[in-house]
Amino acid sequence: MRWLAISVVFASFALGQGTVVFLSTQLRPLEEAQKMRQVILRDFPGRVEFIPEDTGPFTDRVLAEARAGRVTISLLGGLHGDFPPFLVAGALDPLDDFLPRLAERRFPQAFLNLAKLGTGNTYYVPWMQATYIMVAHREALRYLPPRADLNALTYSQLREWAANLQQATGRRLLGFPAGPRGLMHRFFQGYLYPAYTASAVVKYRSQEAEAMWREFRELWRYVNPQSTTYDFMQEPLLAGEVWVAWDHTARLLEALRQRPQDFVAFPAPIGPRGRGFMPVLAGLAVPKGAPNRTGALELVEYLTRPAVQLTTLREVGFFPVVDVRLPPDLPQGTRMAAEAIARQAGGRTALPSLLPVGLGARGGEFNKVYMDTFVRTVLRGEDIRRVLDQEAANLRRIMQETGAPCWAPDPPSPGACPVE
Repeated sequence: MRWLAISVVFASFALGQGTVVFLSTQLRPLEEAQKMRQVILRDFPGRVEFIPEDTGPFTDRVLAEARAGRVTISLLGGLHGDFPPFLVAGALDPLDDFLPRLAERRFPQAFLNLAKLGTGNTYYVPWMQATYIMVAHREALRYLPPRADLNALTYSQLREWAANLQQATGRRLLGFPAGPRGLMHRFFQGYLYPAYTASAVVKYRSQEAEAMWREFRELWRYVNPQSTTYDFMQEPLLAGEVWVAWDHTARLLEALRQRPQDFVAFPAPIGPRGRGFMPVLAGLAVPKGAPNRTGALELVEYLTRPAVQLTTLREVGFFPVVDVRLPPDLPQGTRMAAEAIARQAGGRTALPSLLPVGLGARGGEFNKVYMDTFVRTVLRGEDIRRVLDQEAANLRRIMQETGAPCWAPDPPSPGACPVE
C-alpha cells in the first residue's frame, strides 16, 4: 500500500503537481457525469475535478477568469461552437506544440481543420462526436442502381434507388424525419446545401441552390408521405413503413440494436461539391494561463486514447474521433453505426458542416427559414427562384440582426455572415 501511495504521488507530480480542473458543457446529465468520473477517468493517473456546466455559465466563467487574469480552469470540454468567443477574447492557448504527440490517433483531417477555428493554429483537440447517417433494410439493397456503392452513394443514385423501390413494391419506402420534432432542418443545413453549394448560408439563393431544390423535389416523389409526421426514424424502420432513412444516430440506434441482422448503416450521399455532413463535434481546449497545463495535456492524451474512446462510446454513447479497432464484444448495432460514422468523416469528399453558431435565441427562426423553403418548394410546388429570393431576405435579416459570423462550410466572415 505504501508503494501504491508513493506511485500516486509521483504520478500527480508528473502531471503538473496538482488537480486538473476540467470544465465541460458535455456529459452534464447526472448519470453521464458519474460515468465520466467513475468509469472513463478511472485509470487516469492524476487528480481531475470534472465540472459539467450549462453553456451560459460555462462561457461566463471562462471569460470572467480571462479578464481578471486569475485562471483556475486547466481544461475545457465543449462543442465546436462553444470555443469561438474564447478565441475572440484571447482566452485560448494554441496547441500546435502538443498536437504532434497525438499523430498516431489519426484524427480525420476535416476535424483537424475545424479545430483551427478559422485560423492558422490549432485551438482544440477533437474529443468525441455524434452525427447523422443513413440506415437501410437489407431487403432494399436488391434495388440499388447498377454499380452503386453504399459508401459512395450520390444523391442522384439515392433518387434512382427510391424510384426502383417504388416500382418494385408499389410503396414509397424512403423516409426523412420531417415531423414537428424531427431534425429535417439539419439535413438541409448540414447535408443537402453543403453537398450542392459548399455553403449553408452564403449561397442560400444561388443557382446551385435552385438546382438542388429542383432535384430534391424530384426525389420527394419517392419519399413516404408520412415523413411529414415522423420525428424519429427508428420506429418507421422497425415497422417496415420505410426501408431507407436518414436521421441522427441517437434516433436510429434502437433499430440497429434491436435487429442488426435486418439493417445496414452507411454514410450520407455525395453531391456535386462533396459529402456534406454535420458532425456534432466536441473538443478539448486549454485556457491561456491554465494553472496546470501539463496535467491538462496529459488528460487530453488520455481521453483520446483508442481504448478510452471506446469506453466513452460504451458508457455515454458518443462516438470516437480517432482511428479505433472496434472490439468483438461491442454490440453489433453500435458497431454498425460507428463504422458508418468513420466512413462518413473520412475521405477526400468529406465536407463537414457545423451546427449554427452565434444565433442565440434566434436559432428557431433560422431553422424555420430552411423548413419554410422546403414546404413551399417541395410540398407546395411554388416557384423555386421566387421562394429562394424571399426566404433569403428573411435569412439575411436574421444574420444581420444577430451579427453571427459564418461557420463551416462557409468561410469565416469579419462580421455578420452575408447572404449573397
